[in-house]
Amino acid sequence: MRAMTGIAGLTSGALRGLAGPKAEKTLSLALQGGGAHGAFTWGVLDAILEDGRLAIEAITGASAGAVNAVVLAEGWLEGGPDGAREQLSQFWQRVSLDGALPAPQRQLFNLLLGSWHLDGSPVHLWLDAWTRVLSPSERNPLDINPLRDALKELIDFERVRACLATQLFISATHVHTGKVKVFERAELTADHVLASACLPTIFQAVEIDGEPYWDSGYVGNPALFPLFSQAHSDDILLVQINPIERHETPRTASEIQNRLTEITFNANLLGELRAIEFVRRLIDAGKLSRGDYKRVRMHRIAGGEELAAFAASSRLTAEWSFFNELKDLGRSAAARWLAANYDAIGAHATLDLRAAYG
Repeated sequence: MRAMTGIAGLTSGALRGLAGPKAEKTLSLALQGGGAHGAFTWGVLDAILEDGRLAIEAITGASAGAVNAVVLAEGWLEGGPDGAREQLSQFWQRVSLDGALPAPQRQLFNLLLGSWHLDGSPVHLWLDAWTRVLSPSERNPLDINPLRDALKELIDFERVRACLATQLFISATHVHTGKVKVFERAELTADHVLASACLPTIFQAVEIDGEPYWDSGYVGNPALFPLFSQAHSDDILLVQINPIERHETPRTASEIQNRLTEITFNANLLGELRAIEFVRRLIDAGKLSRGDYKRVRMHRIAGGEELAAFAASSRLTAEWSFFNELKDLGRSAAARWLAANYDAIGAHATLDLRAAYG
């Protein structure tokens, strides 16, 4: 956790990062992945951009979080905060089943994703068995992926790579080693985002420089460590869409699988958050130097009980109405968080890591 010089929002009289005219404080964003539940993060980002008081120095994203990160950055280049909000809206509508997908892709996506929200139904059970028998290369030999077309249509990655206003870190799982791979802004293409969002039971592994990658959720959801050394701000806002706790024991096969998915997609994040808390305690005890280690101030916006009420399988629901429902939940959560915690940014953490993840 090597630190760079910490700042509380201003450097040499100028704001760092993606900053609108009202921005007074700076932080970094950590955007978790979770399929369609990433529309909750869309709502959070929409509210933060509309509020305008926060500058975004760096973004680390996994899976749907990686998608939101690059869409936000490219939209900002087009038109500042309003451009970012519009680009996010266009993107989520574009990838919805009732959006602008061509008919063949809509039919395939509906078969692969849309019916999965029928949790526990005969259709769901049949589809689950189907994915266990046939690989993505057998079910989808042409590797049709609507996300690929949406990214190429809406995102100018050459411009994203050239944008110096913010850092972007996109993670993926290296299939051969099982380790996390973090790609930085200067190298990003559509393939890097596709790799970060590649569920291996649905889509073929994405090859980058001859190496295969799967969804980042398995090893870094999202990866926080790039922010320790490559961001000046000590404040990190985590947008968490996978529930840590559930208070009922799963009984059915689908419930068990859903809970296993949630646990798996949170495991590495929990490890990094515990490390942040451990280092913070050592710094406070005088056993580590503030000059050598970063004392991270963690903040969190989570979906709470409202988002947790949706089964993990609904991560693969792709209707526009569902996306908008999640967006509204995200906007409300962000508005509550800003009202309660804005003054703490740059001063102290608002997330008690020991209580939340200890």
